[in-house]
Amino acid sequence: MELRQLNTFCTVAATLNFTRAAEVLSYVPSNVTMQIKALEDELGVRLFDRLGKQLALTTAGKRFLTHAKGVLEKMDEARSAVHDNEKLSGTLTISANEVICSYRLPPVFQRFRSQHPGVRLIFRSVPNQELKQTLFEGTTDIVYMLDEPIRSSGLSVEPLLEEHFRLLAAPDHPLAKRTVLQLEDFHGEVFLTNEKGCPYRTMFDRSFEKEGIDSITYLEFQSAEAIKQCAISGIGIAFLPEIVAKSEVERGELVVLPWQIPDLLVYTHMLWHKDKWLSPIMLSFIEATRAVFGSQNGKR
Repeated sequence: MELRQLNTFCTVAATLNFTRAAEVLSYVPSNVTMQIKALEDELGVRLFDRLGKQLALTTAGKRFLTHAKGVLEKMDEARSAVHDNEKLSGTLTISANEVICSYRLPPVFQRFRSQHPGVRLIFRSVPNQELKQTLFEGTTDIVYMLDEPIRSSGLSVEPLLEEHFRLLAAPDHPLAKRTVLQLEDFHGEVFLTNEKGCPYRTMFDRSFEKEGIDSITYLEFQSAEAIKQCAISGIGIAFLPEIVAKSEVERGELVVLPWQIPDLLVYTHMLWHKDKWLSPIMLSFIEATRAVFGSQNGKR
């Protein structure tokens, strides 16, 4: 068993795609396939289920991933002890949902890459409700998620920025010209939201139920961009983080409705596993995150 095989295995586990893993590692795809097969033959188990063109970690693969990442982390720790930490190298896997990836993380990526161009960054877009599990499974180093204040015995959690949510509609929507809205004004309206299970969708449902509205018509989406475009088209009222529709509101394509959603306290959080060794790469990325979000807090 070779370190390069472990590194290849962890990269495939992060990307779940042989071709993408080959691109990240600067290998040809056949080399990646050969290394994974050799590793499976040596271990005597299948590490991945090959479902057509899709890959998924097997139960054995998930267990092995934790140990493989531990070995690589120890090697990174050893290298850091004998090399100049200003020239970091290695791989870091980041996961977040679509909103944070599109609207919050690009400046973090840019800052980190300018400081440490030798580090390979792998990003995985993961639904908000599945992000914590990737840390426990060891498939992600750091995750970012939108949620209420989080308490966890197994994870380190750092709230970065409070996110404000808005109800938005097209300029020609019947409610768009109103300066004051009452609960009864929403009866019969269609709300464009994320699917059930998303934390802030749960909070949205809870807040309206508290106000006595329990028969809401929804159109549910996995994509914030889809919600926004449907609202622009006049299909319904969008429920979105303020940052998602900032440009469309400034251009007059969407209007913020005069309604404050009660008891809605949501933050962008940064999380990592408490038992994970904080390598110099992880520490540098965490510091880059704090610097970028600190400047964003100052702009609010």
